[in-house]
This record gives sequence, C-alpha cells and structure tokens, in this order.
Amino acid sequence: MKLLILVALITLTFNLGTPVLADAQPAKRPNIALILADDLGYTDISPFGSEINTPNIAGLAAEGLAFTNYHTAGSCAPARAMLLTGVESHRNGVPNIPEMLPDVQLAFDHYQGVLSNDVVTLADVLKAAGYHTYMTGKWHLGHTQALLPSSRGFDRTIALADTGADNWEQRSYLPIYDQANWYADGAPLTLPDDFYSSTYFIDKTIEFVASNADDDQPFFAYIPFQAVHIPVQAPREFSDKYAGVYDEGWTVMREKRRLAAIAAGVVPADSQAVITPGTLDWEGLTDQQRRHHARRMEVYAGMVDAMDLHIGRLMHYLESIDEYDNTIFLFASDNGAEGSNSLLPDGGSPFSEWFEATGNNSDYDTLGEHGSWNAIGPSNASIAASPLAYYKFHANEGGLRVPLVMAGPGIEKRGQMTDEFVFVTDLMPTILGLVGIDDHGGRWQDRAVEPIIGADFSTFLSGAMPSIHDDIKPIGYELGGNSALFKGDHKIMLNRLEQRQTEWQLFDIKRDPGETTDLAQQFPDLLREMIADYERYAQENNVLPMPEGYNARNVMMNSNRQH
Repeated sequence: MKLLILVALITLTFNLGTPVLADAQPAKRPNIALILADDLGYTDISPFGSEINTPNIAGLAAEGLAFTNYHTAGSCAPARAMLLTGVESHRNGVPNIPEMLPDVQLAFDHYQGVLSNDVVTLADVLKAAGYHTYMTGKWHLGHTQALLPSSRGFDRTIALADTGADNWEQRSYLPIYDQANWYADGAPLTLPDDFYSSTYFIDKTIEFVASNADDDQPFFAYIPFQAVHIPVQAPREFSDKYAGVYDEGWTVMREKRRLAAIAAGVVPADSQAVITPGTLDWEGLTDQQRRHHARRMEVYAGMVDAMDLHIGRLMHYLESIDEYDNTIFLFASDNGAEGSNSLLPDGGSPFSEWFEATGNNSDYDTLGEHGSWNAIGPSNASIAASPLAYYKFHANEGGLRVPLVMAGPGIEKRGQMTDEFVFVTDLMPTILGLVGIDDHGGRWQDRAVEPIIGADFSTFLSGAMPSIHDDIKPIGYELGGNSALFKGDHKIMLNRLEQRQTEWQLFDIKRDPGETTDLAQQFPDLLREMIADYERYAQENNVLPMPEGYNARNVMMNSNRQH
C-alpha cells in the first residue's frame, strides 16, 4: 500500500511538471546590484579599450554580457529618472535637471526636474515583491521628504540630493548650493570625518546587506557613485598609478582608445572619429598647461580605478556570504563624459573667487586631494568619449552612448559583446523580467500611473530571443533643446543648444558610431520619415520648446532650486 502511494505521488509530481517534493521551498529570487557611474565616458573601462585599470568591471564583463550600443540621456537626473521608472523623461517629471530649467518651463507640472507622483520606481515594485531595497550615493531627483529615495521605495538610504558634491568632505561643489545636502533614511546626515565617496557608498551598502543577511529575502542595491562627476578627486595612490600616461596629449590618447576599442570588438573595424569642435591643440599649449591637463586625467583615471576597487569589495563580500552567484550585476554610466570649461588651460577657474572663499584650489601638486577642485575639461573629455563625438549634454553619441555590463542569473550570454541597441528605459522592465516579477501595467495601489515604455529584453539575455528592438519602432529623445530619434540602426540628431544646429543630421550609428558621415542628403526619404516620427514623439510627450536666448550655464549658475 505504501509503495502504491509513493508511486502515485511521484507520478502526480512529474505530471505537474514539478519533480520536487511537495513541501520544498521555492528558490530564492536573485539579488540585484545596480551600479551607476557618473559622467563616465564610453571607453573609460578596460573591456571597452581603456588604459584605466578596471579588473572588477572587466570580471563582470567576462562573466556576462557587455552592450556596446547602449544609450541613455545626456545628463544625470533625466537618465536616473528613466532608469528607475522605465518612463520617458517628459512623462516622469524630469525632462532636465532642475538647476537648468528656465523659469518659463517651470510653470508646467511635467517640467519640475523631480520625480512625478505618477511614476512607480523599480524599488517600489521590488519592495512590494519582498525585496530589501537599499540605495547609497547620488539621488538628484528631489530634496523634500516626499521626493527623497526613502519615500520612493527604498528601505535604507544614504542620499546626496544635489547634482554633485565634494568627495572628501561635506561641502558643495558649486556656488549654486549653500551646502551639500546629504540624507540618511530621509533625515539630514553629517558625513564622517574619514569620508571618501566611493569608499563610503560601498561601506554602507555592505552594512545594509549585512543587516538582513540571515533572512531569506533577496536585496536590491542601487549604488549611484559620484565618480567621476566634478570635482574629480581621488586618493593620491590611485592617481599616481597613471603618472605620465597622458603626457602625449589627447590627440594621441584618442587614437589609442579608438584602436583599442576596435581590437576589443567594441566598435566596427573601420570606425573613424572626428575631432570634437573646441578641442585645443595640444602642441600649441605651454609645457605648464600640458602638465596640468595631463595631471587632470591622471586623477580622473585614479577615480575610476578607485571606484572599480570598491565595486570589487562588494563582489568579494557577496562571495563571502554565498550570495555572489545569486546576484544580478548591472554596471553603466548615467551619461557621457563631462566636458565643461570649469578649469582654464593653466589650472585657473571661472570660479576663482568662490574657490578663494571656500578654500578650494586647483594646484598641480595636490590636484584631486582633500581641498582641491578638479575637472578634465572638453579636450580631455574627447579621450573619455573616443571614438565618439562630443560629450555630456549633447545629443551626439559621446553624450548618449555609454558602457553597460550585465552579469549573473538569467544572463546566459557570457564573455560576449553585443551591438544590439538598448535604451535606458529598457533596464527596469528587463530587471523585473530577470527576477520573474510582472510590471505594474499602469496601475499601482488602485490608481493609474505612467506605464513602463521600455522593452523587456530578459529573453534576449537568456538566448531565447535573437534581437531586442525591431527596425520600425522609433525611440525619441530631447533634453534642453538637443534632440534625437533612434530607429533600427539609424539616428537623427539636432543640437540646438551650444552647437546651434538648425538642420537635422542622419547617421548609421551601428556602422559609424563616430558620426563621421551625415547621410541626410543620401537618404532624404528616411530622414523625412524619422523627422515625422520625432514630431509625433514630441507632441505625444508634450516636449516644450526652449525660450529664445536660453543659456544653460547662466540658468544653472543663477539657480538655487531645491525642490
């Protein structure tokens, strides 16, 4: 009789397609570590051809999949809002950073530069599904209690509410802020005396994970680093590792990066590059100027190197508690490299009076260390973006195309690169797909919310789907007057801000990522079709025109908005 019962149970179990004992516990969902660099250029990590040492990020790429055709927004807050909601920036409340919104646009509810109440964050959805949710780093999506991450789905938080801050101590990095606004779990935070941003963020992430390590709930850790946003700062032992590396100047280093990216398979073998207008002539600089510019990049490389080391600390910790193999890792940058003229060729700055009042300096001997203020500038940014054109804020590839690396459970394509087009709004639905959680479908807590528009490409990661986006779906983009639309392998672009363009350009960005050949005259029908697609996108998302005479720098420097 007992044998008959056992046979019946086994038969029933296999007929149900679940050959496990009836009282077995379901497998724990994977943890998620979403790591976001700030202003990191396209080829600033070693798997993409960089001379900067990033062994831990390279390790993730070797274990997973690197995306060479991933696109985001041209500045931080819009990129972060789309990343965390899967909703287009003009519908999630953050079409631009609040510090750069002109007054005429602030009259509109969807142009506030902070997360709308009509969007649901990735943390919201994961928390509702039983995840512990942690965030350590730069938030920049709102200052008020209702807008801080502690009110947007995160259990434990360390959050910088501003667009940036000093990496060594609690002080602002630009005169637009009276102080650096830090919060812990929604309450004002005083940073420790031994603070260095990259160290602290990983320390707190490990602390948060450890606090719940004994239960069976998975965790979601969002780690938006300050590296390598201005001020570019790093411990001297990291910067000194790159002494002399940049002495040949940006012309030589750009070409080295281009060739290394080709050799690594990041860009096509025939990829060419254009010199971004405004790039200085290295040979025309004085020895002192060249020396200072080279040191700026040494510190920049040191800051990337240090960030990678601390990412490695998190990886080693997860290994020590047997959670590494059950963690999905995503590493990306929020936008392209920073190219503003914050420092002059000789190391001086337009902020010199503020430097003097606050004790900042850009002296060569201590550049990047405590009390210093550093930025790489537009010419060095052409190294970070190589072989792409332009940098942050611009709609060129150098502003929008950044590295993306994914590894962990569900990512079966390992040690490979793909040139499949991915947009930042695709990441939230893909993460949910990887962990088996349905998205909210436009309803949350019995009310209508903005639906997720991104594509879930989790089946592409598993190898079950050959591509991510088809050739007919247009994906529009606009930020501060700079516009683009992607469709298949093609992109149209119009940079009204700074470049003062008046005509759309057309590029095949898969074959020509450097945007060296404008195809507008060659394919006029495709150009007209894509312009019509963009106009539809702009109308459907209520994209507002920029006011006449808009100057982003003047608006930002006269801003003191803390929404």
